[in-house]
Amino acid sequence: YRVFLKSRPGINGVPVASNFALEKTVWPTLPLENEVLVQTLYLSVDPYMRCRMNEDSGVEYTKAWSLGGTITGGGIGVVCVSSCDGFKRGDIVMTAGFDWPWVNYHNFPGEILKVVTEVPKEQLSMMLGLFGLTGLTGCLGVTEKGNIVPGMNQTVVVSGAAGACGSVAGQVAKIKGCGKLVGICGTETKCKFLTEELGFDAAICYRSQNVADNLSSICPNGVDVYFDNVGGEISNSVITCMNKSACIILCGQISVYNEDKPYPPPLREETESFVKKQRISRDRFLVLNYQNKFGETLEFLQASFKAGKLINKETTVHGLENAGIAFIDMMNGQNIGKQIVKVSELKTP
Repeated sequence: YRVFLKSRPGINGVPVASNFALEKTVWPTLPLENEVLVQTLYLSVDPYMRCRMNEDSGVEYTKAWSLGGTITGGGIGVVCVSSCDGFKRGDIVMTAGFDWPWVNYHNFPGEILKVVTEVPKEQLSMMLGLFGLTGLTGCLGVTEKGNIVPGMNQTVVVSGAAGACGSVAGQVAKIKGCGKLVGICGTETKCKFLTEELGFDAAICYRSQNVADNLSSICPNGVDVYFDNVGGEISNSVITCMNKSACIILCGQISVYNEDKPYPPPLREETESFVKKQRISRDRFLVLNYQNKFGETLEFLQASFKAGKLINKETTVHGLENAGIAFIDMMNGQNIGKQIVKVSELKTP
C-alpha cells in the first residue's frame, strides 16, 4: 500500500484527512544492484509538511508533494533484502532527508541510507523524535540562539510547549540553567504534563486563559528568551512581556501555516515597534544550518535521556492507512510530544 496526495487544501485552506488517500500497489521487485528492499517500521509527521501540500512549498529545504504522488517525510525501517554492500537483512536504516515514502515496502538506493546503531531496537521511533531532527531542532535552537547563562536567572517561555519540538526545547533550557521556565499549550492536560512531568515552573492554557495577563503575573521580571513555535496572537502576547535585549528563537509558526503569508510572517505594526524599541532579536532558526553540530548534540541528548534529565513522550497512531489522520491530528494539536505512525512491528529473527 501507499499513501498519496489526493487533493490540495489550498494555500489558505485547512487540511483534512480526505486530502490523503490509500491505494494498493504492486509488490516491489527484488532489489537491483546497489539497492536495498526495506520494510517501513515508523513514519514521522511534522508541521513543516503543511507547506508541502501547496503547489509551491515556499521554502528552500523541501519540495512540494505532487498531486497523485506518494507522500514522503521522515521514516525508519528494516532491511528485508540487500543487493548493496554495507547492508544486510535485519539492519535498521533511515535516510538523512525528508524522502521516506509512505509505503509498506520500498527499494532504496543504498547510497541514501544509513544503518541506525545509536539506539536499542525498543527505542527506534526516538530516531524520528528526540534523537532525530525534531530533538536536534529543539536543542540547538536553545543552545545556539537562546543565550542562556547559568546563574543569570533568565526567564524562558516556550509556545507549543507540549509538542515534539517545544517539549525538548523547554527541558534543554532547564538543563542549561534558565531560572524560570513557562510553557504555553492548548489544554489543561498538556499544562499538567509540562509542570508535573517535564519540570516546567508554570504553564498557560491559551484556550482558557489570557496569555498576556498570566505571563505578567507569572513573570513579573519579564521574559528573556522566547522559543516561538506558533506565531500569531500568542506570540504577540508573549512579545509584549519581553525585556530589553531579549531574544526570540523563531522555530515555527504553526498558527499561520494555513494562511498565504511569507515566512517568517510579519509582526503586527505595534508589535514590531515594541520589538525595535526593546532591541529584541528575532532570528529565524533552521536546524539544517547546523549540521556540523549534529553529532555532539545527539550525544548530549542521549546522555541527558539516559541520566533521566530528558523525558521522551510520543503519541502513536497505528497503521499506514491512518498516517493522514495522524498528520491532521498533529496539526490540530491532538498530540502530546512527538506524533508517530507505527506502520509495522519489528519481528525478531
